[in-house]
Amino acid sequence: MAKKLTKYRFSFGPWNVHTGADPFGPEVRTEFTFAQKMKMYKKLGFEGVQFHDDDVVPADWGRQKMIKGCKAVKKILDGEGLDAEFIAPRLWEDPRTIDGGCTSNSASERKYAIDRSKRAIDIANLMGTRRIVLWPAREGTYIREAKDAQTAVGRMVDYINAMLEYDPNILILGEMKPNEPTDQAYVPTTGHFIGLAYKTVDPGRVGALIETAHVILAGLDPSDEMAYALWHDKLWGVHLNDQNGLKFDEDKSFGAVNLRRAFDQVWVLEKGGFGRNGEFVGLDVKALRTQKKAQSLKHLENSRKIFLMLVDLVRKVSEKKVESFRTARDYEGLEMYLIQKLMGK
Repeated sequence: MAKKLTKYRFSFGPWNVHTGADPFGPEVRTEFTFAQKMKMYKKLGFEGVQFHDDDVVPADWGRQKMIKGCKAVKKILDGEGLDAEFIAPRLWEDPRTIDGGCTSNSASERKYAIDRSKRAIDIANLMGTRRIVLWPAREGTYIREAKDAQTAVGRMVDYINAMLEYDPNILILGEMKPNEPTDQAYVPTTGHFIGLAYKTVDPGRVGALIETAHVILAGLDPSDEMAYALWHDKLWGVHLNDQNGLKFDEDKSFGAVNLRRAFDQVWVLEKGGFGRNGEFVGLDVKALRTQKKAQSLKHLENSRKIFLMLVDLVRKVSEKKVESFRTARDYEGLEMYLIQKLMGK
């Protein structure tokens, strides 16, 4: 009986269609409206929408207004045939979290982080998703002695526990990054977060979302991180993109910098069964600043196409040949075989 092939579903966030502003220059394209962005998804071949809490409704809205606003956005999604993939509490832009949210030295600021994250869970329920993504952007330090690192790790566990206990149905996905905007993160990699997950009150509901660029910034290989999380049955999301070395978070189109590295990620995801339980292949990519507005969606379209071309390539690789190279320890032969495949030979 032939093996059933995964039919991949794709997602991106509204922030991936943007005006091109960066820390060194202003906007270069006018903004698309939210409604316009929602109409782009299906045309580009995407079914899922990634959300921060304040992408859905402003963070300062009261509860009743928040509920009404969420229902309005959910109606738009339903009308377009789209699913909300996850909600991520955007803690890093509030003045109360300049020293981190859950690792802040201030008890009132730690309380704010928990309260806002509980509100994000309420938004997730209204939007029809169980998935809460944590990007601990400022949960680190610029000066080692500014916080007690051991205490900070414990506070992160306390923060996750507060969310798990608030709603027994949610899944928490940690999206780790070693630096930027903080100099050093307390939980910089997938392995760190999975280790921390096992100390929570419900480890079975705590997993990982792995972003290509974040792994590269740690000097690691994304496919190895993905394989590690898959072994633990904790790879519940990905943000695919590409990166020119250990710089700032570039979010280039997937496979645009290093096609072999992209191939290895697809290899691991395909072989590991990612997507068979409905997980989305998430893209977190930025349009080049030089793109005109009319061409500012190509990064999304290209990344999806590259992923699917690499899936097709992975499926054409002979597992029997690969195993024969492994058995013979002919790794040069294996490398040449794969290079030839990548070059269409």
